[in-house]
Amino acid sequence: MTAMTTGSASRADANRRRILDVALAELLRDPDASMDQIARAAGVVRRTVYGHFPSREVLVSTLTDGAVEAVAAAHAAGREGVEDPAESLIRSTLAVWEIADRYRLLVALAQRSVTVQGIRERLTPVREACAQVLRHGLEQGVFESPLPAPALAYVHEQMLFALMEAVNDGLLATEEAGRSAAVTMLTTAGVPASRATALVAKLSDAHETGEVHETGGAHGRTGEVHKAREAG
Repeated sequence: MTAMTTGSASRADANRRRILDVALAELLRDPDASMDQIARAAGVVRRTVYGHFPSREVLVSTLTDGAVEAVAAAHAAGREGVEDPAESLIRSTLAVWEIADRYRLLVALAQRSVTVQGIRERLTPVREACAQVLRHGLEQGVFESPLPAPALAYVHEQMLFALMEAVNDGLLATEEAGRSAAVTMLTTAGVPASRATALVAKLSDAHETGEVHETGGAHGRTGEVHKAREAG
């Protein structure tokens, strides 16, 4: 590959990334933004946009793929090094919500072109990882549910979508949504509401200040969840 070819490929990649960044911003601002609007905002001609994305549906689908990748990475980061299922569920939910909050309007838009089924298929790895956390919690007695772990993970996924819609419709304040989502995930998994609220408050404060969990702290919190259930 010649230097000229390499330079052209680099410029094309840079243009593609810029178009995606601008398209996301424009579509979040105006879900009905046209390809012409996106091209003008990106400072390129419409032909350049269509050269990378043959249709608006392809562009939205590509943005959705990027959002799913970000959600998967956040979910993995939230679970990393955490043994306690309750803490893992909280941390992964808080991490995912930071990403989901950015893309929540895109999700509503993507349902028109990518479809709900398409989004669900893209999220399969995240849902399976969530099911594993829930399975461990059910086996250890940290969680309690009449549903098997895979079904409970599906319920959690749908509840996150519902919470995003609630924020979009002004029914839930953005600044409260992350903690509310984490508490909801715990209570749906059978953790008493008062205990779930306390755990989320403690871990979300640490999450917001960038603190990492302490080694061995998970086991102590697991015991506290057991005690809370027994007391209830």
